[in-house]
Amino acid sequence: MPRPPGRPPAAEGEPVATVYLGLGGNLGDRKALLRAALAALAPAVRLEAVSSLYETEPVGFREQPDFLNAVAKGRTDLTPWALLARLKAIERALGRQQRFRNAPRPIDLDILFYDDLTVDDADLIIPHPRLAERAFTLVPLVELAPELPHPWLGRPVRELLDALWEHEAIRAVEGPVWAADLLPPAGA
Repeated sequence: MPRPPGRPPAAEGEPVATVYLGLGGNLGDRKALLRAALAALAPAVRLEAVSSLYETEPVGFREQPDFLNAVAKGRTDLTPWALLARLKAIERALGRQQRFRNAPRPIDLDILFYDDLTVDDADLIIPHPRLAERAFTLVPLVELAPELPHPWLGRPVRELLDALWEHEAIRAVEGPVWAADLLPPAGA
């Protein structure tokens, strides 16, 4: 796949795009599956930060267990479409099956932001199209990057979260230490 316009080729081994990825799941050992998904991102995505872990009620189809959610920040030299393919492969490897929209699932991985790139095609929309409506994604995203601007809406994600009223239902379960061992050592 071609590199997005305006993006120089990476030097070998040098990630060029900063990405924010949403992680969630509500079946099985939720925390272990989120950790497995983070570990499976390497070497395609070099993790830089991971938010705290949050428990949230399901959206849409409500007759299912609560979710654990987090956001990861990383760097990659994959194109957005190659990154999406990688995320879908990880989901399949961890047992996700496409049943119906908002169905229970062991893992859900989404590209929230890919640098300041916007994509709107049949296979991929970046930023994530429902990001501004979802406190379960905005709360951990704001923890990592409160001033990150939404390229379509022109507002920092902190303001998008402030505009939501239901984020009181988001419960912090564990600080970022839940995945600290998956991050490179400080200064590396």
